[in-house]
Amino acid sequence: MATSAAAPAAARFEPLAMRRKLAGTAFLGFCLLAVGVLLLTLTVLLWDILSRGLPWLDAGFLTGTPSRRAERAGVLPALVGSVEIALLVALITFPIGVAAAIHLEEYATDSRLNRLLRTNIANLAGVPSIVYGIFGLAIFVRGIGLGFTLLAGALTLSLLILPVVIIASMEALRAVPQAQREAAFALGGSRWQVVRGSVLPAAAPGILTGIILAMARAIGETAPLILVGAVTFVTFLPNPVASGYTVLPIQIYQWAGDPRDDFQSLAAAAITLLLVLMFVLNALAIVRAMHSRCC
Repeated sequence: MATSAAAPAAARFEPLAMRRKLAGTAFLGFCLLAVGVLLLTLTVLLWDILSRGLPWLDAGFLTGTPSRRAERAGVLPALVGSVEIALLVALITFPIGVAAAIHLEEYATDSRLNRLLRTNIANLAGVPSIVYGIFGLAIFVRGIGLGFTLLAGALTLSLLILPVVIIASMEALRAVPQAQREAAFALGGSRWQVVRGSVLPAAAPGILTGIILAMARAIGETAPLILVGAVTFVTFLPNPVASGYTVLPIQIYQWAGDPRDDFQSLAAAAITLLLVLMFVLNALAIVRAMHSRCC
């Protein structure tokens, strides 16, 4: 005769588990609320900037020079200055940052000195940008004698983003499997041949992603450049070794400080242009990161 199935045990009420579940749900709701407020604020700001700036963003604005009259004002000197300073920063930062990362990750031993160097590099990545501006003013402008030139500004921004580039490059090199190095050594390669032919190609997407993100930060900086000679009213194309230059953030600062509505709209148009440059650089970084994961 078959025995009857045992009756299911009654659910137990556990106050501690219920409190934990309620606290988790409340925390999730708070996080979603914070994200919603942030997205709403960002949407309102973007709408205000784009609605005021897009009507002024035309060919005359892109090819003109600053003027006392808003209808004649343009952003070409600031745009060229931003592009020139970005190229100089890239040329300075890329070889030095990657070489330092290769030495610290592939050649340096785990000594107290090298651990101290890594710690200091990580700390330098969090130093306020105004400190780098003071350092650039003392060393490049006055110490070396470069004066208030675009080259001095590029060297200052290079110091600003160099720790970020080194840390990103070290992380990309560290992500390469150790077995890949050992396989290259087993084929008879020297350390430099292993680094050049095996490790660097594998780490290149991560290194480039870090450099692009660091460049996006450099393009948006204002405080260091004010200290090393960037001015707010330039009507000529800047020369890297001659005094007198400006960049987009400085030009935005000058127009935003003018109480007239037309110049406020010019500032919005310049902000839109700067956002486009930042978006392009960040999009390149995202594409490189996705490509490195799938390939």
